[in-house]
Amino acid sequence: MNRLHIDSITKSFSGRKILQDVYLSCETGKIAGILGPSGGGKSTLLEIIFGTVKGDTQFIKFNDTILKNISDRKNKIAYLPQRSSFLPKECKIRELISLFCTKENEEKLYSLKMIIPFLDETVRNLSGGEKKMVETLIITYSDSDFILLDEPFSGVSPKSVDELEIIIKSQTPYKGIVITDHNYITILNMADDMYLLADTHLRKIKDIKELQQFKYLPKS
Repeated sequence: MNRLHIDSITKSFSGRKILQDVYLSCETGKIAGILGPSGGGKSTLLEIIFGTVKGDTQFIKFNDTILKNISDRKNKIAYLPQRSSFLPKECKIRELISLFCTKENEEKLYSLKMIIPFLDETVRNLSGGEKKMVETLIITYSDSDFILLDEPFSGVSPKSVDELEIIIKSQTPYKGIVITDHNYITILNMADDMYLLADTHLRKIKDIKELQQFKYLPKS
């Protein structure tokens, strides 16, 4: 079992505090779900964990190894960004899979019904929802112990969301997963541990009642 430990994360932009003393822990075999309002810092937190953004303060550890640079994360952490696509537009999906995945996972992806229709398509020819789905699958099966998924269901059809949920959960025996999305019902169904990021703080949440208590959801 591998463990990802995130502690003392603080971040401000132009004098505005986004994150304050954030703590998060995830281990292989578990899914940590993060909910929160738009602009509340969820993407920034994932970018700090991945290493593309530097926290004002931060302490990130993989097992007993402190991660200081993005190079330290190689084969340890993979990241699906919310907006910008990381896939080259002119490459075929089949070619890209081999760049991110081990041979074993490459074969698993090639056999997935969800991705078979797109294997010989270039990224440029995919719709926004198709691209998000393909990117999510590639990151989920990538050669990393932990994966960070930032709004993987955005723009994806409801039927494909259900399929993606099943596929992502099927990889938890091999990986630790940190996921955030505005589709809170799906996140609640998937996550072993739930968190709410609001007003700069990350709080562990038990159920929908606590989401209502902290005003993420309206009271019924």
